[in-house]
This record gives sequence, structure tokens and C-alpha cells, in this order.
Amino acid sequence: MPDDVKILSQIADMPVTVKGLDHVVLRVTDMDRAIAFYGTVLGCPIERRLESIGLVQLRAGTSMIDLVPCGPGEQPGMSKDGRNMDHYAVRVAKMDPKAISAHLEAHGVAVGPVQRRYGAEGYGSSIYITDPDGNTVELKGPPEA
Repeated sequence: MPDDVKILSQIADMPVTVKGLDHVVLRVTDMDRAIAFYGTVLGCPIERRLESIGLVQLRAGTSMIDLVPCGPGEQPGMSKDGRNMDHYAVRVAKMDPKAISAHLEAHGVAVGPVQRRYGAEGYGSSIYITDPDGNTVELKGPPEA
């Protein structure tokens, strides 16, 4: 069967150019079970822990899988407004907050504040937005020099 998928290159000089998936954040009810699954079964080693919020970050190739505990009374798939994914992050080629914000706002997308956050490549600037289906998307810029 021939491959009839056409690969489209990204438009040049876009304010937002996605280079790949940086990380995904999953809300889990049993942290030890989740660490065993992603660590032992899938071979993703723990890279970092942030005890203050219960965050565990596992290395998944060039990306990260972040695990955070569900809140009290939350069940898998029923947390965070019926979702167990908190957000996902895409790595953008460059972080130009003014150009990115103007581009997104021109398309009716509300833009969160620029903040320093840790991702698959280390610390760098990022912006949270929400897609039309209510999913939180983090636009993660290049790592700090």
C-alpha cells in the first residue's frame, strides 16, 4: 500500500513554530503505581522531583512525562474537569512574547503570563493558552543559556 500522506512544512516566519512535544502532565491517583509503570514498564527514569506539589518528572527520550497527584476525592479520568491530563507542552522555536501574544490574540486566543518553567530541556520561558476544546497547552520556549 503506497504512502499517500503529504508532509507539509511549517510556514516560514510564523510567530509560533512548534519544534516538538516538550512534556505532558498526567494527574494520577497512585504515584508509586504510576512511577512503576512509566519507570519499570516503559523505562522512563526519574529525572526530577518537586516535593512541594508532589511532582515527579520522568525522562521519555527528548521529552518528559510529568506526574502530579490527583486532589482529594478525585478519581482517574475524573479529575481536572473530567480529565486526567493537566496540560501538554509544545516546544516552540523561539520565545518572542510580544509577537506570540499578538498572533494568538488576533486569533481570539487568551494568552497567559510569560513565566519561567522547567521542561524537557531545562528552565525557560513559557506561556499557557487554552485550545478550543478546553485543553491547556503550554508554549515552551528554548532553554535558558
